[in-house]
Amino acid sequence: MTVAEILQKAAARGRQLGLPYSGALTPAEAFEVWRNSPGAKLVDVRTRAEWDYVGRIPGAVEIELLTYPGSRPNPGFVAELAKNADKGAPVLFICRSGGRSHNAAMLAQQAGYAASYNVLEGFEGDRDAQGHRNTTGGWRVAGLPWTQS
Repeated sequence: MTVAEILQKAAARGRQLGLPYSGALTPAEAFEVWRNSPGAKLVDVRTRAEWDYVGRIPGAVEIELLTYPGSRPNPGFVAELAKNADKGAPVLFICRSGGRSHNAAMLAQQAGYAASYNVLEGFEGDRDAQGHRNTTGGWRVAGLPWTQS
């Protein structure tokens, strides 16, 4: 599937979900767009603690949406995004499971990023029947690049 086809699919998914931004991508789709679309950025909006203890995506832009500790909104989020992403290129937001990245995509859209996308399932995916992550969906389960310290 081409980048254009992936983005069309993401846009259709976004319309179906009633999203106020460009669309929603699976982790595998996001990886393809990130790697094959000029200027595309993958923005990881998890906390520094999550990057340090859970894992990082090599090459992703790291901007906390909520600060750690305290889970307070990062007042510099949009300014940091402006230093790292082009408003005309796809910006793909990822978090643990898709909630914070949804909010980041909304903020980016409001700030003029015309191609803002949420990465569904996030880095760790949804909880399984035992309440654990990293077994059902997500970047890691999809076998995409990541490192752990």
